[in-house]
Amino acid sequence: MREAGVAIALVIIVLFFSATAPYFATPENFLKIFVQIAINTVLAAGMTFVILTGGIDLSVGSVLALCTVVGATIMVNEDLSPWMSIPLALVACMATGAACGAINGWVCEKWKLPSFIVTLGMLNVASGLARVVSDNSTITGLPQPFVDFGNQIYFGVFPSIFLIAIVVILIGWFILRFTVFGRFVFAIGTNEEAVRLSGHNPRIFKIAVFTLSGLTAGIAAMVFLLRLNVGSPIAGIGYELNAIAAVIIGGTSLSGGKGSIIGTLVGACILQVLATGLQLLGAEDNVKPIVIGTVIVLAVVLDTYRNRLLRNLESR
Repeated sequence: MREAGVAIALVIIVLFFSATAPYFATPENFLKIFVQIAINTVLAAGMTFVILTGGIDLSVGSVLALCTVVGATIMVNEDLSPWMSIPLALVACMATGAACGAINGWVCEKWKLPSFIVTLGMLNVASGLARVVSDNSTITGLPQPFVDFGNQIYFGVFPSIFLIAIVVILIGWFILRFTVFGRFVFAIGTNEEAVRLSGHNPRIFKIAVFTLSGLTAGIAAMVFLLRLNVGSPIAGIGYELNAIAAVIIGGTSLSGGKGSIIGTLVGACILQVLATGLQLLGAEDNVKPIVIGTVIVLAVVLDTYRNRLLRNLESR
């Protein structure tokens, strides 16, 4: 029901802009939208797991920046061939992101600290490390095979980086829908104490979801490198807020236990369609954040009323 409602909202928004905004309903514009939502979709996929357990991860944008400079540094190493440096960069990005996420989860659970505070701290730590690793400079000159893959377009409208995002979404959907781990993610968000009393340790699963969020930040860093072909210590500024917005608009409850990763994908699409449609309508840059912010607040309000309605129905 949540996914259907969000999908209907996306269809209505697309139809509205198709009728009112010039050049919106064109293959070129949809290609642009698919390119622009790829990074946020990957970040939001990992964020979905964290929010489903009732947590939050504010560090993913800075972790992405750190991973981009780590990956770019490896790929521009002249002692390595492209066919060796590219896989090494991918592994390094994923390992760096996962390590940052695991530290977030471990600190939260070790000292019972709010994830908001811990990940806010990691945001600053990762940002500083990105500047140190890159010597506060942008890294360019990535291998040509890597750049060429990032520019690939499939079926005339699907860029390679968007297909990577779809693969991440499908893997996340499978984990949440068909694995024991996914069931415990929902269970912890619904009633963590019940999970503990059933003989399972919620701490392990909560550390795992933060690790997964960091891992997807590492993958998103590779997508960033494919799209922009540079490693930057200031990449990812504000990306964590866009990822959280996509998850919330997609129907995942901030209190945890309710939501889906398919809804997150639709939420990311809604954010980008709104931004692109408003731009084509000639809206000023100052207006777009106001509209998107209003949509986010409305999504939270609707989620609150929906949860109250469900509780009232259950009480009867």
